[in-house]
Amino acid sequence: MSRTTQDVEPSPSLTHGLKQRHLSMIALGGVIGAGLFVGSGAGIAAAGPSIVVAYAVSGLLVMLVMRMLGEMSAAYPSSGSFSAHAERAVGPWAGFTAGWSFWVLLCTAVGLEGIAAAKIMTGWLPGTPEWAWVALFMVVFCAANLAAVKNFGEFEFWFAALKVGAIALFLVLGVLAITGLLPGTDSPGLTHLTGEGGFLPNGGEGLVVGLLASVFAYGGLETVTIAAAESQDPVRGVASAVRTAMWRIALFYVGSIAVIVTLVPWDSKTVVDKGPYVATLDHLGIPGAGPLMNVVVLVALLSAMNANVYGASRIAYSLVERGQGPRALGRVSGGVPRVAVLASSVFGFGCVLLSYWRPEDVFPWLLNMIGAVILVVWIFIAVSQLRLRRRLERESPERLAVRMWAFPVLTWVALAGMVAVFVLMAREPDTRVQLYSTGGMTLFLAAVGYARQRTRAGSAGSTGS
Repeated sequence: MSRTTQDVEPSPSLTHGLKQRHLSMIALGGVIGAGLFVGSGAGIAAAGPSIVVAYAVSGLLVMLVMRMLGEMSAAYPSSGSFSAHAERAVGPWAGFTAGWSFWVLLCTAVGLEGIAAAKIMTGWLPGTPEWAWVALFMVVFCAANLAAVKNFGEFEFWFAALKVGAIALFLVLGVLAITGLLPGTDSPGLTHLTGEGGFLPNGGEGLVVGLLASVFAYGGLETVTIAAAESQDPVRGVASAVRTAMWRIALFYVGSIAVIVTLVPWDSKTVVDKGPYVATLDHLGIPGAGPLMNVVVLVALLSAMNANVYGASRIAYSLVERGQGPRALGRVSGGVPRVAVLASSVFGFGCVLLSYWRPEDVFPWLLNMIGAVILVVWIFIAVSQLRLRRRLERESPERLAVRMWAFPVLTWVALAGMVAVFVLMAREPDTRVQLYSTGGMTLFLAAVGYARQRTRAGSAGSTGS
């Protein structure tokens, strides 16, 4: 049997409709998300120029996580990704906890991205209702994901191509402006990096807030390992995506953030109000560049919606395939888990309705509940990799197409970094509630998963006896 198709967790009813060009562009564009375009403004306002350090530090942590995930996903390609790895390494309860918490995160994110995209549309077309735009976006991406998986791949290919092109152009213009080579602009030198309060204008506390904002901006990179299981060559796809993660993070995140804080005063209100990229282009006085960047931000939001509907449906499908959820969600038609797609879309739209019906209590509670889920997932990834790497070296070393650097030292370093982020969250009033809410949801899911595991083990034991 070919090494590219063996050991794929879900049943063969899922097709391998994603081409290598789809996977490559998903990997390339997946790092450029709404967190970078929309969320980075708050981080800059909190940390000032030191936000570059925050993004670099959290970027190193993300690279370690992706390397660990890539090692496991190349050895065991699965639509369940880290959830399936956690089940294999730790136990069914771990797969249940990681999978369903991430499903809730993705579905909620779909709603949030729909709301943000609708706000852009109503800014262009005043008087139109936000909910109508959200409903339109949900219908479009639900329909795209209900069709063959190659439709998802094509959407993401062109979305990612536009995002990559926009960021590349932004970086070129930014470097030209910084060096004084852009016509009509003077080089700012180090004025904005050392002035207005210095490199650390809000001290260590501001850097901590910026660090926490940057950590969560990297969410979404995991989608490529989920998509790899439906590609024509899962092992090659994962290996290629993981190996290029370092320069993608350095260039797109750290590089563009460095350009922004060098060109625009960090305390400018436009950085938060308009978004850092639009504010930078407006500051340079490039005609029409700001509105054009708004189009790119809209595309980034729609791309994230599309990817999250896809990721949520595949995670749910994989969980059901492993006996960890309602059987109805596992029904496949035309190579697509359409019931899971519909359920994920309905949950996402329900989050949007909550934002209108209960904006003061229920919706903020939901946002807090998913606030630190990505960190929980990363911990499951690290623990799973520690266990599976030794098992692979002992039983199937030929599967290690991707290897974690300096194992196990850097795995432990990554785990220490995750614990440090948890500690920092506990110290900050704004993030403490998120930490506790996510912790409560995680403990609840772990208890349910463990109870299910014990029940199934008991049933298997009584059947065997």
